[in-house]
Amino acid sequence: MPPTTSPGTVPGDSTRADVASALASARRPVTTDQDWNGFRERFDAEFPRLESLFRRIYGPEGDTELRQLVLDAAASWQDRPADLKALDADRAADPDWFQSNGMLGGVCYVDLYAGDLSGLRARIPYFRELGLTYLHLMPLFRAPEENSDGGYAVSSYRDVNPALGTMAELAAVARELRENGIALVVDFIFNHTSNEHEWARKAVAGELGFEDFYLIFPDRTMPDAYEETVREIFPDDHPGSFIQLEDGRWIWATFHSFQWDLNYRNPRVFRAMAGEMLYLANQGVDIVRMDAVAFIWKQLGTPCESLPEAHLLLQAFNAVCRLAAPSLLFKSEAIVHPDEVVQYISPGECQLSYNPLQMALIWNTLATREVNLLAQALERRHHIPAGTAWVNYVRSHDDIGWTFSDEDAAEFGINGHDHRSFLNAFFVNRFPDSFARGVPFQDNPRTGDCRVSGTTASLAGLEADDPSAVARILLAHSIVLSTGGIPLLYLGDEVGQLNDYAYRQDPAKAEDSRWVGRPEYPGDRYAERTDPATDAGKIFAGLTHLIDVRRRTPEFAGGRLVPFHTHNPHVLGYQRPGTSHGGESTILVLANFGETAQHLDAATLGGMPDTAEDLINGGRVPLRDGLTLEPHGFRWLRV
Repeated sequence: MPPTTSPGTVPGDSTRADVASALASARRPVTTDQDWNGFRERFDAEFPRLESLFRRIYGPEGDTELRQLVLDAAASWQDRPADLKALDADRAADPDWFQSNGMLGGVCYVDLYAGDLSGLRARIPYFRELGLTYLHLMPLFRAPEENSDGGYAVSSYRDVNPALGTMAELAAVARELRENGIALVVDFIFNHTSNEHEWARKAVAGELGFEDFYLIFPDRTMPDAYEETVREIFPDDHPGSFIQLEDGRWIWATFHSFQWDLNYRNPRVFRAMAGEMLYLANQGVDIVRMDAVAFIWKQLGTPCESLPEAHLLLQAFNAVCRLAAPSLLFKSEAIVHPDEVVQYISPGECQLSYNPLQMALIWNTLATREVNLLAQALERRHHIPAGTAWVNYVRSHDDIGWTFSDEDAAEFGINGHDHRSFLNAFFVNRFPDSFARGVPFQDNPRTGDCRVSGTTASLAGLEADDPSAVARILLAHSIVLSTGGIPLLYLGDEVGQLNDYAYRQDPAKAEDSRWVGRPEYPGDRYAERTDPATDAGKIFAGLTHLIDVRRRTPEFAGGRLVPFHTHNPHVLGYQRPGTSHGGESTILVLANFGETAQHLDAATLGGMPDTAEDLINGGRVPLRDGLTLEPHGFRWLRV
C-alpha cells in the first residue's frame, strides 16, 4: 500500500512550489489576465486538497505525475470555450441549480431513439415539449462492433461511434441543448476500457509506459489469490474475474471478457483518465455518470469493491475538474448495499447519485401492495448531504436488482433471499396472476440469483392488458416526481412503450436480455400521445400533467422529506416542507398501492387542517372526516 497521511494534511510545500513555478510558464500569450487569474485562484484553493489526496493514494512516487496533471489542467482550461466558462460562472453563482423543482431528466440510446446525432437534434423541440432539463445519452463512443455491452466497452473516449456522428457533432448537440436549457449527461466508463482501446493494445504488446495500465499476470498465482475474496459478476460470460490472453497471461476483466479493468495503482492511469474527462467537459458535457464506481480499486484479500481508495480517487478527480471544468458534476452509479451507496454522495465526490433502492422498492411495493419497505427506505435512507441530489427513476436501461438490505427486510419478518425469489418469479410471470411481463437476466437456477429486464409498461401490466396498468405507471412516476432530487424518465416510457423481443434475432444481443427493455423509437405510440382514447395518450397526458404540477410547486425543490405514517399497509405517505408564496408550506403526498380503495381515518389526518389544496385535481379536499384514495390513486395536497 502507498504511504498515507491524515485527511486534510499537506505533505509539504516543495511540490506545491514546484508546480506553481511550472505553471508560470504554462500560460499562453493569448490567455487574458482574468482567465489566468481565475485559474490561479482555483489552483490556490484546490491544490492542497489534490496534493493530499494524491499522496494518500500514491505516496511521493506520484509527485511527477501530479505536477504534469496540473499542467494538463491548465492547458485544458485555456482550451475551454468561452461559453462554457460563462456557464461555469453562472453555476458558481447558483450552485444548487440542479435542485430545482423544474428539473426533469430523460435518458436514451442515440441510435435507438433518433438514429444518429443529427436525428437527436431534430428531437430537441419534443424534449422542450416534455420539459426536459437534463438529457443522458447512453454510451455513444467508439466501441467494438459485435458486442460492446451496450457501449460500456469503450475503445476511445475522444471518438464518437461513426454510425452516430462525430465528436464535433456531439459538441454542437451539447451547445444546442444548452441553448434550450438542457444539460448534457454522458457515461464516463472509468473502471475499464475495451480490449480494442489503444492503451489495451499497447499494454498487451508490452509497450513502455503502457505495460501496467491494466492488471496483467504471467500465471494463475495472483488471479487465484484475488479470486478467493472477489465475487463473480457475469458468470455466464466467464468464471471469476480474469480472462486468459492469447499469449497465456491473465488480465483482470470484472465484467465481460472484452472489458479490461484499468490499474489505478499506476498514477499515469489517473492522469490519462483525468485528461479524457476534461476533454469531454470541453465538448460541452455538463454531468458525467461515473460508471461502476465501486470496482475501481483492487486490494488483495478484499472483495475489491467500495474500498476507501475508490472514494479518494473520486475526490481527486473532482479536485482536478474544479481546476479546469468547475461546473462539471459527477453522478454515481453504485449498485451496492444501501449503506454503501450513500458513501459516494458528497459535494466533493459525487454530487448526484442514482437511487437504486427507491427504484427497486417501487416495484416491490407494486407487487406486494404493501408499503413497509419503501416507507422504511424513505425514512431511513433518503437523507443525503446538502449540495447533493438523488436521481430518482422508475427504471433504467439496465436490469432491476433487488438491492434492499436483508437486515431492513428482517425487521418486517421478511426473509431477504426468499423475497427476492418471489419478486423475480412475479416480474417474469412465473407467479400466479402476475400482471408483469419482465424477462429474466442472468438467471442462475443453481444459486437462485436472477434479475429482471423490461420496459415500465410491460412490467406494470400493459403488455398483459391488465386494466390497472396505466394507473400503476402513473403511480410509480408520481413517487419519483415527488420525493425530491432529479426525476429521470427512460424516453419512450412516457407513451407506454412495450418490450421489444426482436433482440433475440440479433446474434450480438441475443444473450443479453436487457435489450428487451431498450426498444427502438416507438413512433406509433408517440403519434397517439395526444389521443386520450389510447393508452399512450392516457399515460402521456397523466405524466405531463404531473410534471407541470411539480414545476409549479416550489415545495418540491431540493430533497427534504419528512415521513408521514398512514397506519395503512397499502398507503405510502410523506411530507415535503418548503416555501410557497413567500411563506412556509408543506405538501402531503399520499399514494395507494392497493388494488382496492383505501380510507385514511380522521385520526390519521388529525394534525392536518380541515381542508387541503389538491394540486393534481384542483380545488380543495375536505380532511375532517378522513380521506379515501381510489385503487392506485395518489394525492399531492398543500396543507
